[in-house]
Amino acid sequence: MNNEMMNHESGLSLRDALFLGFCAVFTVVFRMAFRWHLGISGHAMFYTLALLLLARGSVNFRWSASCVGTLSGLMALILGLGKGGPLVVAKFLFPAVAVDLSALIWPLFFESYIAIALVAALASATKFLNSIVMDWLVGMDRVLILQRALIDAAGAILFGVAGSLLVPPVLRRLKARGVIQ
Repeated sequence: MNNEMMNHESGLSLRDALFLGFCAVFTVVFRMAFRWHLGISGHAMFYTLALLLLARGSVNFRWSASCVGTLSGLMALILGLGKGGPLVVAKFLFPAVAVDLSALIWPLFFESYIAIALVAALASATKFLNSIVMDWLVGMDRVLILQRALIDAAGAILFGVAGSLLVPPVLRRLKARGVIQ
């Protein structure tokens, strides 16, 4: 790798940093473009998780998904997307950290549909924690908090797993073309 293109502190090349920024921007753009009120909880997890997994699978950097999640969350906060104020950053950051931790424990999960679906289910399940915190801060009853969090998490898991199944073929094609290693 060219030394001029390398950030010596983090080991992240300019090309990789730009790709992570691309993934973060498109996560927010998709969230803005697809603000449909479908009445189905968790539909935003489809593209969010697909882009987080694509970023982690394409860039060989330990915390690449967390970088994308942080950037996406901060952009969403600045643009005023979603409800929850500053907690909107957690909606992007928790699944990203789950993806990165899964990649640290099991680095080759990108090669298997079942493995990537399991990681996506784990990352999507962080919606449960987000829902509990948001509803508790609003002052909802505990039983309602739990019921709503379970419904939100179930929808997020379904859509997150569906979005994650797009990633293995894209990564295979990028590797076959020599775009990633």
